[in-house]
Amino acid sequence: RAAEPKCRPTNVLPTKMNETKDLIEIQDFLHTILREACPPLQIRKEGEAGIEAAGTKEVMQGKQKVDGHYFASTVKKPKDIRFYFFAIYTDPQLFSLSEDLKKMLKGKSCFHIKMLNDDIKEELRNMVSIAVKRFREKDLI
Repeated sequence: RAAEPKCRPTNVLPTKMNETKDLIEIQDFLHTILREACPPLQIRKEGEAGIEAAGTKEVMQGKQKVDGHYFASTVKKPKDIRFYFFAIYTDPQLFSLSEDLKKMLKGKSCFHIKMLNDDIKEELRNMVSIAVKRFREKDLI
């Protein structure tokens, strides 16, 4: 019987649990966490290209009255799913991003998501929950 190796080869890195790079799975997950926040959110648009979630109260957005304050949306691109998350722009102090999620943030509020694992899923779900609470405090939803 061959002896078990005493150490792991250095060129092999452990993978995160349940990691996916499938864009359809990524998009489905993001759509699910936004739908789970309804109500108080509403889905304004949904289709193959993406989803848009907003509040349900008529509010002023800039100088314009809108039927629900913009909350978040997704857009499917050839190499990733874009997740536009407005609360990280308006209230960045509420969010402490992991290194993995920081790498995905391009600009102030757009995440380019090419991969998800259990840790990132939990973090995104928590971010949506925190943002819903904050939008309620601001009487936007």
